[in-house]
This record gives sequence, C-alpha cells and structure tokens, in this order.
Amino acid sequence: MSAIDASTVDTKPTDPLAVAAFANHADIILKHIRDGRFQRSLALVTAASSLVSGLEVAYEHYKGSYSNPVMYTPVLLSGALTVAGVGGFFSERVARRGMRWICAITLADGIIGFGFHVRGIRRKPGGWSLPLTNIIMGPPIFAPLLFGTAAYLGLMASYLRRENDEPLGASSPATDEGWRTEIREGRFQQHLAGVAALWAVLSGLEAWYSHYKSRFRIWAQWTPVLLTPIQFGACVGAIFSERVARRLLPVTSSLAMVDGMVGFGYHVRGILRRPGGKKTWLYNILYGPPIFAPMLFAACGALGFLATLLRRENRD
Repeated sequence: MSAIDASTVDTKPTDPLAVAAFANHADIILKHIRDGRFQRSLALVTAASSLVSGLEVAYEHYKGSYSNPVMYTPVLLSGALTVAGVGGFFSERVARRGMRWICAITLADGIIGFGFHVRGIRRKPGGWSLPLTNIIMGPPIFAPLLFGTAAYLGLMASYLRRENDEPLGASSPATDEGWRTEIREGRFQQHLAGVAALWAVLSGLEAWYSHYKSRFRIWAQWTPVLLTPIQFGACVGAIFSERVARRLLPVTSSLAMVDGMVGFGYHVRGILRRPGGKKTWLYNILYGPPIFAPMLFAACGALGFLATLLRRENRD
C-alpha cells in the first residue's frame, strides 16, 4: 500500500477571520445575557422545556389512568405554555402578558400537584409510618415541583428585554422597580443560583429514589446522586461569592448538563432493550425508565450555567 501523499492532506490553518467572527458572535451573546437582553431566546427554551416536561407528565399520569381530573391540568398547561413560549419569541406583548400569566398558573399548579402527590403517599398502606417505602413506591413526590422548571424560565423571560433592545447606558431611562429592574438588566445571579440549588436537590432526590427502585443496577445510576451535593454546594457558594459563581459553578453545572444528557441516552437504551424493543416502542416508553427524567437534572445544570453569565444584584 502506497504512503499517503503529504501534498493531498489539507494542512491549511483555521481561517483567522472565521475564528474572529465566531469570537465576536460569542461576545455579542454574552453581552446580551449580561444586559438581560435574551427574552426571545429564553422564550424558546421555555417552549421546548414545557413540551418535554408535558410529555413526561402525560404518560406518567396515563399510567395512573387519569383517575383524578386534576391530573389533566399539567398536560393542558404544558401545551398552553409551549404555545405561549413560541408566541413570546415572535411577540413582546405575548411574552410580557400571556406567557407571564400562564407561567404563574403553571407554577401554582405544580404546587397543588405536589400536595396531591403527598396525599397519594399518605394514602398508601402504612402512610407516613413507612415513609421511605411509600415515597419510593408511591407517586414521584417532587415531580410536580420539577414540572415548574419551564414555568419559572418563562416567568423570568417575561421580565427580560428583547435581543434588539438598546444596550444599557446613559440613554437608558432611569427606573427603580426593585427586582423587576434587576431581572430586566440581567442582575439576578444570586437569585438564579439559589433557584438552581433548590432544583438540584429536588432533581437529585428524584433520581435517587427512581434509581433505588432498580437497585442501582449500573454504576452510571450513581452519578446524578453523587453530583447533586456538589452542584448544590457550588450553587450555594455562588450566592455568597462571585468568585465561586464565575469559576466553580460553570464546571459543576457543565458536569450536571453532560450527566443529564448521558442519562437520557441510558434511558433510551433501557427502553430499546425491553421486550419488543422498537416494535412496541409506545408501551416500552410508558412502562420503561422515564425517558425525559434525566433532562430535568440537566436543566438544573443549565440554570446554574446561566447564573454564571449574569451579573450580581445591586451592581452597576
């Protein structure tokens, strides 16, 4: 076999103009985030998150035969929020009014759903005298609160500014509306770090008892459990220290996002390995590992990473 002609190998270095254009584009995106000018982008993320969480709730409640009419509410609200998120991408008015109200209602529905899940656990044989068994075998206790992730993102997006708004400066009108102004100007790093900490705990506990049911059959099932206290600690540290927010939090948040995506792959593989595989895909999705659950853990990482890009409260 003849050697490869060195002249045929493309050794042309990367175009410096392309690199400069990419770096400039990244700087613009970062500037928009730091100025609170990413309403349209976050509205689309809200729509996608709502669609995914709505599908998860739909088939979980399907397994419960929709025995209570309240079980339909998160499914309907997730559809409404998905539409509102897309509408918020195209219309600032929809983002500030329609999406905001739907998000508020969805968050309230998640809290109410949490109460129903607690009641469902209490009604199982033994009730709270067997807390570990009934929490693990009963309705997923924190799932309704995690359902509020998309609604929270949409609520934040409703107070942000559009990407094409003027950057902050002397021409910006002086307003003093407390936390609304801080969100509108991208100054809510500590707030978002606190929310990411809460979400990390909820999604980590959800992963723990879900994997406990399967007795941690593979080592990868331990990773979200082990990453949860690390991510939680980084988020709490970011509340008190800007240095932690800028240096440690992006690392732990990136690990959480990667772990969630890898977990999604494992759940897909678990569904495909069930009897029937692709031939009975719908049945296997319904009764196999919850396909979108790992993405909730990735979402807490995404919240933490977004916090690293924002500015601190009460700062210019």
